[in-house]
Amino acid sequence: MKIKVVNKSAFELPQYKTIGSAGLDLCANIADAITLKSLERTIVPTGLYIELPMGFEAQIRPRSGLSIKKGLTLVNTPGTIDSDYRGEIGVIMINLSPDSQTIQPGERIAQMVIAKYEQITWEPVEILGETDRGAGGFGSTGV
Repeated sequence: MKIKVVNKSAFELPQYKTIGSAGLDLCANIADAITLKSLERTIVPTGLYIELPMGFEAQIRPRSGLSIKKGLTLVNTPGTIDSDYRGEIGVIMINLSPDSQTIQPGERIAQMVIAKYEQITWEPVEILGETDRGAGGFGSTGV
């Protein structure tokens, strides 16, 4: 599938790093490094604008390496880029480490996964079908 993209960043288009990769790495499109104090958050621009076909979304997810090495992750994850959004993709990052952490220009900060979705139509009813689980919530299926 081909996705239309405008790249206003100083960096290459995101690429899959391996043949089995689901996500494309997004880079920080910043001129100068950004330092986040512990628990501080910011939006990091990517310089990317995309046009997704109807029925598809782009999910923005944390990079596991950045999370374990620096304690940097995303506030809302996965973030969703809807097919009708045409603005710049921004990544809402937070520093969960006890120390200040720096994001460098061009650093890989998140990954983007393109996923298919369907819109639904609600069918109001009074009773739902029964299952073995029923209304059992958090932890109800075992440890």
